[in-house]
Amino acid sequence: MAFHYQFDIPGHADRLEYVIATDRGERGTTRAAKPAKWTRLSYHQCSNCPLDKDTHEHCPAAVDIQKVVEDFSQLPATQKVGVTVDSPARQYYKHTGLEEGLRSLMGLLMANCSCPILNKLKPMAYTHLPFASQEEFIIRSVGTYLLRQYFHHQADRGADWTLTGLVELNNELQLVNQAMWQRVNAGCEGESNLKALLSFFAMASSVSYSLEAQLQKVRHAFMAESDITPYEVLPSADKR
Repeated sequence: MAFHYQFDIPGHADRLEYVIATDRGERGTTRAAKPAKWTRLSYHQCSNCPLDKDTHEHCPAAVDIQKVVEDFSQLPATQKVGVTVDSPARQYYKHTGLEEGLRSLMGLLMANCSCPILNKLKPMAYTHLPFASQEEFIIRSVGTYLLRQYFHHQADRGADWTLTGLVELNNELQLVNQAMWQRVNAGCEGESNLKALLSFFAMASSVSYSLEAQLQKVRHAFMAESDITPYEVLPSADKR
């Protein structure tokens, strides 16, 4: 399976296009011909990175986002663009600010890369939803995690139904996010990439710092009023 991103930018004759392959055996088109200096593993390497710079010359995530970072480095984050995303099942389109389009694309690239930590987000890449809202992101994050736990349970490997492991994973991801922002900030020019990364990181951080609060915001969509005991107090969002 592959996702095809197309950016139509006013004033640019050619659209910018990227293919992100989420299945083995397929090839994407987001890698630059030559890795930049800032993609070297030792350049702002994540504090929790399990890779050895003696055996891995470049950061897998940085290599995968390099071409996108370079292509958009001179464009403002507020630039209005038309973004079309084709998947095997459907097509998405949104006229939006460049920051949102890049956030969606970079989120997919990072979840799909071969970084040993980010690769744990592979199910999120497989079920990629362009332009996802905060609520949609939380539902997909928790849903894909619980489905994995179900498969662990079926294989008698034990399962985590309390989401403890999800919070722990996202604590690890926060360290990766911080280092990646420093890497791009130090190695590249332009604001659009930085704002897109910050926007993506802010959305992702909600799983670490306020998961229960985020879940309460979507509870009304999953629970009927008859399912709530008289002793439970619903947040205001559930009373809509």
